[in-house]
Amino acid sequence: MNYRHSFHAGNSADVVKHSLLIALVRALQQKPGALTLIDTHAGCGLYDLGGDEARRTGESTQGVLRALADPNPLLDDYRAAVRAVNIGAEPHLYPGSPRVLAQLLRPQDVLILNEKHPEDAYTLRGVMRGTSAAVHERDAYELWLAMVPPRMPRGMVVVDPPYEQTDERARITATLAAAHRKWAHGVTVIWYPLKDRATHGRWKEQLRKLGIPKFLTIEHWLYDGDQPGIYNGAGLYIVNPPYAFTQALPPLLEALRTVLAPEGHSGEVITDWLGD
Repeated sequence: MNYRHSFHAGNSADVVKHSLLIALVRALQQKPGALTLIDTHAGCGLYDLGGDEARRTGESTQGVLRALADPNPLLDDYRAAVRAVNIGAEPHLYPGSPRVLAQLLRPQDVLILNEKHPEDAYTLRGVMRGTSAAVHERDAYELWLAMVPPRMPRGMVVVDPPYEQTDERARITATLAAAHRKWAHGVTVIWYPLKDRATHGRWKEQLRKLGIPKFLTIEHWLYDGDQPGIYNGAGLYIVNPPYAFTQALPPLLEALRTVLAPEGHSGEVITDWLGD
């Protein structure tokens, strides 16, 4: 499945992903110790919602625009992150994970970004100019293993690939297993698109067999029944989610399900622990 982000910026998957990333970082920051935040597939960092690629799909109308219009205070932090990169009431730009994470940094925190695609890496460096982020241009899975454990004991790795390669899931599974052996207490977040339940179910069972404790999966299904051959939603695998995050999760997920449900559908959010 090809998921080139410029076509999908600000869609429902972004709303869920970035809302949960913000909540995760906020929960980790309840302790004063420094955090190292690593984004292995950083992309361009900032996306034009009025550009040809975004307008071709129009997915932001069912994602960020709905979230901005919704009054639920549980989405305030997400809305603030989007508004921080825009001027005026109408959003023209959408912040990718690098810009969202950069907004959350405390003076003691470190942000490490990686983007292998040369043109996107060049754009990313320009977008992140003026922040403290370090930008790398390496293979994502090589960097993931090389950067853990970070020098600071606490941190989070965000893995958000486009799933263009047929072996993407296999590489994630193998790298996660190796990274967990090196950094068992680190927080890891893996984003994935949901196209059909059978494919996702097989991958989930492969990950379950890794035997990683404290392994949470969150699935956001847009439709009441699978829509064959199309994008049906997205989810996150989270290793070692902090207690404060999991405690606050149910009402946040309900708020997201409600605001993002397509017309005629109620949507569904499923959470499941893959480990003990």
